[in-house]
Amino acid sequence: MRYRSLGRTGIKVSPYCLGAMMFGGGGNPDHEDCVRIIHKALDFGINVIDTADRYSAGESEEIVGKALKGRRDRIVLATKVYGPMGDDPNQQGTSRRWIMQAVDNSLRRLQTDHIDLYQIHRPAPDTDIEETLSALTDLMRAGKVRAIGSSTFPVSEIVEAQWVAERRGLARFRTEQPPYSILDRGIERDMLPTCQRHGMGVMVWSPLSKGMLTGRYRKGQPLPDSLRVKYFPRQMSDERSLDAVEQLIPLAEEAGLSLTHMAMAFVMAHPGVTSAILGPRTMQHLDDLLAGAEVRLGDDVLDGIDRIARPGTDIALNEAAYNPPAILQADLRRRPAAERAAA
Repeated sequence: MRYRSLGRTGIKVSPYCLGAMMFGGGGNPDHEDCVRIIHKALDFGINVIDTADRYSAGESEEIVGKALKGRRDRIVLATKVYGPMGDDPNQQGTSRRWIMQAVDNSLRRLQTDHIDLYQIHRPAPDTDIEETLSALTDLMRAGKVRAIGSSTFPVSEIVEAQWVAERRGLARFRTEQPPYSILDRGIERDMLPTCQRHGMGVMVWSPLSKGMLTGRYRKGQPLPDSLRVKYFPRQMSDERSLDAVEQLIPLAEEAGLSLTHMAMAFVMAHPGVTSAILGPRTMQHLDDLLAGAEVRLGDDVLDGIDRIARPGTDIALNEAAYNPPAILQADLRRRPAAERAAA
């Protein structure tokens, strides 16, 4: 395993990161099976695990905690905060009030006294970034957190967070966790160069574009019975994505690769990417992903991918992407009706 530097933190991580989103009731409810999957990944050489308090309402963190007994010191443990963890409106978000409570909850579930990388799962437009960074800085000083990062933040908010940290003398985000795949290349345009400029590590999620790049989803064929179809029905039947997949499959076959292995090798080829997050639900899923760990793509294959999926362009409809309030709320991008009528 060739370990890489996680930004400028000095922490060394494996090129593959084990994502734990599918462990628990939202994916694989068999705790013992999930523990076996985690141990298989660790035995392979993966040394970083990424989860979140929100995954299966804390169950994922509990499973990871069980699996790491006796192995914790050798693992870079990452988790996230933001999503709702109850009906109380204050049991979510990135306020100091919630972060201080949420981190202790995560530490208890993970059965550890510190988190190596604590990430803000999504931006919170109603909370000043200084409020969030101040709380995270105090957690680092208390020894509960070693490094902090963001996940799926717009580039403008990453830059603002870096600026605020410098001006206020606060800890700064050392990592970003964006979506990235052959079908989701938008971050190449601005996000990855920005992270490189600020010395941030990048751990990309959904390198298989929710499974679209496994070859299971084909144009003109019935959708498989899968959790992805249940949770992301529009994305898994998106015509533009399916058209691209039909062009990518022969390219992979010509290179002697499966589509999955070509897709994973593609994201790891970018110099701005530190690790790619694997999200297996079963041991079979993990075994298939690990089998392609040594695949390296030549320029001919990368050029072929560029012709099918243009650099810096998103083909896929990503239903899990972050949409800021101005996109979700029409009144934020339209002048009042009376004002428009008078104009």
